[in-house]
Amino acid sequence: MKRAKIHIEKDFELAKTDDRLFSSFLEHLGRAVYTGIFEPGHPLADKNGFRTDVLQLIHELNISHVRYPGGNFLSGYDWKDGIGPKENRPRRLDLAWRSIESNQFGINEFYDWSKKAGTQIMGAVNMGTGTPKDAGELLEYCNFPGGTYWSDLRKKHGHPDPMNIKLWCIGNEMDGEWQICHLDADDYGKKAVETAKIMRWIDRDIELVACGSSTTLQKSYPEWDRKVMENTYDFVDYISLHRYYENEGNDFDFLASFVDMDQFIHTLTGTADYVRALKRGKKDLCFSFDEWNVWYQHNQTCRDWMEAPDLLEDQYTLLDALVFSSMGMTLINHADRVKIACLAQLVNVIAPIVTERGGRVLRQSIFYPFLFLSQYGRGTVLKPVVKTPVAESRYGKTPLIYPCVVYRPEEGVVTMFCLNISEEEMELGLELRSFGSVSMEKHLCLSGNLKARNTFEAPNTVVPKTIEPVPGVFSSCTLVLPKQSFHVIRFRSVRGSAIQ
Repeated sequence: MKRAKIHIEKDFELAKTDDRLFSSFLEHLGRAVYTGIFEPGHPLADKNGFRTDVLQLIHELNISHVRYPGGNFLSGYDWKDGIGPKENRPRRLDLAWRSIESNQFGINEFYDWSKKAGTQIMGAVNMGTGTPKDAGELLEYCNFPGGTYWSDLRKKHGHPDPMNIKLWCIGNEMDGEWQICHLDADDYGKKAVETAKIMRWIDRDIELVACGSSTTLQKSYPEWDRKVMENTYDFVDYISLHRYYENEGNDFDFLASFVDMDQFIHTLTGTADYVRALKRGKKDLCFSFDEWNVWYQHNQTCRDWMEAPDLLEDQYTLLDALVFSSMGMTLINHADRVKIACLAQLVNVIAPIVTERGGRVLRQSIFYPFLFLSQYGRGTVLKPVVKTPVAESRYGKTPLIYPCVVYRPEEGVVTMFCLNISEEEMELGLELRSFGSVSMEKHLCLSGNLKARNTFEAPNTVVPKTIEPVPGVFSSCTLVLPKQSFHVIRFRSVRGSAIQ
């Protein structure tokens, strides 16, 4: 049996997590909105057409912000089509996903839904077919108190008070050739600056996110990011990162995805620090990792010109959940620079929640790692000292044990998330002496058949198992982790110990 050791020291602090790390994303794509969160006539829909069974699961996940309305959809979307009386709203071709957009759900409906979901909004403005002027008018409609054309129109549409959407993306994946009205880095950077100026003139309290690389696989990465940061450094607060992974036939390489994601963040941190030095700046550009997930893009098919077609509805396995967990852990492990992260997406489209039209709702396997990270991952991130066996993957030397540690001193609780990607059991020694005496209050585990998945007929095939905690009071302990498994282990200080 292989052996690993983790030393957790309470003074090895990285940063406090921003609640916005636990955010998500909804795009007008497939059934994410229509028959996902919004389905008038469903037996469990409320008077607004919002599915209450879906809302219940979203409340479980404790989502901070939801990014809306895209995504690739954003770059061809005119937000004005989605306001006013529904009978007057135009049906449009959505060129991004070759679908029909009914515009029965727009910014007002989304704002109302966000209140029911208990989330805040991460808005987005169109940098493809849209102009800086369009972005300013949208912000005026949403946030300006009143006495102008657009703010008074919002009042006429049933929202007398400002929506106060304070976080905005300036476009989406503008580095991608697939994007409607794709721009090169300099042209995008200049357009983003002019957009930012107009938006800040309207509301000086907003925060803005410029488009960084949509994947490490782009030929323009990381040069795109350098150019965009040099253009926008004085005008924005964050640079976006996007990254998806899929199993291309080698399970170990797939499980090692966190190594690539970690390198991605390290690379752009260096790029951002270079730009700060170049600009003689005083602020660190931080990151909004506002699209991340497992996504089987080679399975992607489009059904031309249908309304709310079944698109990108990946069915996730236990293996997918393990990879997903390591991605979420990586975001927390970079909490000093990654301040916002949006699981893409939330319902039906590459999502933890799946619905039937007119029917049931299902938690996919990836629901549970996000639930635990959201529930227990808020606090002060610690940097553990890790001694672990390594193996070669497509990304280079890969640790077989990958941890993430979050400390809540006010509660006297330490939570360790841990992934064993080895094909065999691993003996893990834990040292917690700096916390004094502790007890283990909870140990949850995801393990088993890597191909297993949840279905409407068998919804509890992949669910967390409770493992009997190590008994007693101690400052160190030894665990045996099953092969290819994800763990949530919580320790609590014993009264009078040194954990505080």
